[in-house]
Amino acid sequence: MTTTADRTSPVPARTPRARFGDLVAAEWGKHRSLRSTWIAYGATALAVIGFNVGTAYDTYRNWELQVAGDRGAFAGDGIALQQAFTANAALLLALALGAIGALTIIGEYSTGTIRTTFAAVPARRSVMAAKAVVVTVVTTVFGAVVAGVSFAVTQALFDRRDAGVSLGDPGALRVVVASTLLAPVCALAGLALGAVIRHTASTMITSTVVTALLPLFLTDGRHWSAVAGHALPYRAWLRLVDVDHAPVAFPWTTGGAWTVYAVWACAAGVIAVIGVHARDQ
Repeated sequence: MTTTADRTSPVPARTPRARFGDLVAAEWGKHRSLRSTWIAYGATALAVIGFNVGTAYDTYRNWELQVAGDRGAFAGDGIALQQAFTANAALLLALALGAIGALTIIGEYSTGTIRTTFAAVPARRSVMAAKAVVVTVVTTVFGAVVAGVSFAVTQALFDRRDAGVSLGDPGALRVVVASTLLAPVCALAGLALGAVIRHTASTMITSTVVTALLPLFLTDGRHWSAVAGHALPYRAWLRLVDVDHAPVAFPWTTGGAWTVYAVWACAAGVIAVIGVHARDQ
């Protein structure tokens, strides 16, 4: 006698799909739970603010050694804003934030915890999008704190020489905003590189080349080099903070520099999401 399968057996309940807000909360939990991440943020903030304040303090201390004409043109020529956030500090910020953004993903690949994440949430694109949101928000707040503190302290020093500027002065707000947004742009670039390369050493080297070495290698002396340099975040930052923009052989606008910021951030986010989905763990 043959028997038929029992068709009344219960069907396993389908696991509900994770909401994007829950994924963002989970990624934020990962981000803030790593002590090394906050050590990196703290060390970077101290170094960047230290560069800016140290440069301003040297100017303040040696003020009397400058001729009267230079002192009178200090604020008018934009020198106060140049020292509110220096080029060396911006280069350090770009380098450090690129590394932090990369470690956000390659840290999980190196420890193997990314397998657990994707097993719990098979929607890899949603996971990476949530990670990109967390990185963007945290690094934007970080950049705002660093840029704001640097501006406030340096201008407080210059105010004691009657040469400081305020956020309401021409170009001041642009310097602070450009310095703030350099942090998330470079962090997202690092995240994208980490999602594609997935190896710590290779990612760190590539991030260093893209954020720090290429901008220094490319010059404005040749057209191709100038155009390539203009497409990099650090060179875009240089254009945005150059309040008294001097004529150059191959000029470009602040609008173009803001566009470079936007394109890098959007492209990095897309690459991070697609890169992690296109390859198996």
